[in-house]
Amino acid sequence: MTNSVEEVLTSDVLFVTGSNTTENHPVIGSKMKQAVKNGAKLIVADPREIELAYYADVFLQIKPGTSLALSNGLMHVILEEGLQDDAFIEERTENFEALKTLVKDYTPERVAEICEVDAKDIIKAAKIYGEGDRSAIYYCMGITQHSTGTESVMSIANLAMLTGNIGKEGTGVNPLRGQNNVQGACDMGGLPNVYPGYQPVANPDIKRKFDQAWGVDLSDENGLTLPEMMDNALRKSLKMIYIMGENPMVSDPDTTHIKKALESLDFLVVQDIFMTETAELADVVLPATAYAEKDGTFVNTERRVQRIRKAIDAPGEAKNDWEIFMNLMNRLGYEQTYESASEIMDEIATVTPQYAGIDYSRLDGNGLQWPCPTKTHEGTKVLHGERFARGLGLFKPSEYRPSAEVTDEEYPMIMTTGRVLYQYHTRTMTGKTEGLNNLAPESYIEISPEAARVKNIESGDLIKVSSRRGSITVKAKVTDKITGNTVFIPFHWAEGAANILTNGSVLDEYSKIPELKVSAVNIVKAS
Repeated sequence: MTNSVEEVLTSDVLFVTGSNTTENHPVIGSKMKQAVKNGAKLIVADPREIELAYYADVFLQIKPGTSLALSNGLMHVILEEGLQDDAFIEERTENFEALKTLVKDYTPERVAEICEVDAKDIIKAAKIYGEGDRSAIYYCMGITQHSTGTESVMSIANLAMLTGNIGKEGTGVNPLRGQNNVQGACDMGGLPNVYPGYQPVANPDIKRKFDQAWGVDLSDENGLTLPEMMDNALRKSLKMIYIMGENPMVSDPDTTHIKKALESLDFLVVQDIFMTETAELADVVLPATAYAEKDGTFVNTERRVQRIRKAIDAPGEAKNDWEIFMNLMNRLGYEQTYESASEIMDEIATVTPQYAGIDYSRLDGNGLQWPCPTKTHEGTKVLHGERFARGLGLFKPSEYRPSAEVTDEEYPMIMTTGRVLYQYHTRTMTGKTEGLNNLAPESYIEISPEAARVKNIESGDLIKVSSRRGSITVKAKVTDKITGNTVFIPFHWAEGAANILTNGSVLDEYSKIPELKVSAVNIVKAS
């Protein structure tokens, strides 16, 4: 997030797109409802009538995969109405004319046809966002998990810069992270093209710094993303994978493809706290400690580094993640000994500029938000206050393109996926909780009343759902939350798994993320 969670309450306008916030991020969702109660305007864009839609001044129930067109359409209206921030554009951005030229063609009428919404609502939403003194955008994987996901994020950034809603309190471009330490994992180099602190692997000066710090000769080539790993495993050019705290046999698209890839490996190691569906395929399972059994840090969605402290002893042979890694690297010939997680944080500070001022003695209380470059720095609440990291903010105009997989006679419906409040990710933890399983016991498919009538389907019927990759059987839930030929299946369950159906072969050109949110399917009553 460019801004902070508490700033939800200081915004004049909240634009929530591709995020079912009250179910996926309920603390932030509750703050959004509080902000609306206090007078903030709310715009919601989502294929489903999520809870926040009931609180919205404008609800745009867009067709899955059309977010980029919507952003371009909002910018068209803002420019037509003269709501852009000319001073901000002149002083802090570049490439504005190219953006202006592109969005000229995205009239409300054209965008309404693409998104399958009312042109008047597009105009109303644009005016609300453009007229706000402090307008903030919040998005999640409904924006990113598409073949045009990166361009959709760029378009959101364009919208914020166009109106000067970046670099000040109550504004910003705010991606909501999907798990508690996803931000921290990325910060620490859990991406194929960067070292810790988002320092590029291909930069020779950066490589030299890490070579010297770690006493090794590192590769200067980018690694593989997860979909690329799976493809290479099937081709036998990747022999071994080490999976830590992740369950791709439920969470990743085209589960049949994932299973074949993992079974093609010479050696699979899984490090986790429970025997997951993925761990069952492993040659070696390394039992790790859960959050309450270890000392360390988590970094949340607002870049806040927070201490966690051991409360109970770990069961059996479970070890801290860092101890497992340390023992393994020593056995592999890289001799390095750490005495504590705090000592590792001290090393992180020496090689990661954003963390240079962070150590465990400073993390008592509420923690610190990076960047925190010195030991006296108080952390950074709002990013891009004086300037952007690259200097001038670059407008990146992008044309809308339809989703890679389209409907046809055999697969006439669009399936999208997501989460529910009472289960978490692949149910590794929540699936062992009786109360939560009583509230959300099994997979299901949401179908619109009009589609249900055509198919002669009622709530509770068993439905066979098929895509070009496989089939599952789940119970129907006929609901007004969804319209037309769009259907929704949450991905949490291994039985009736949505990701058997999803498309893992089409990737975003830049981030290589699969197009999880749009799959062509057919539905029939199960015999």
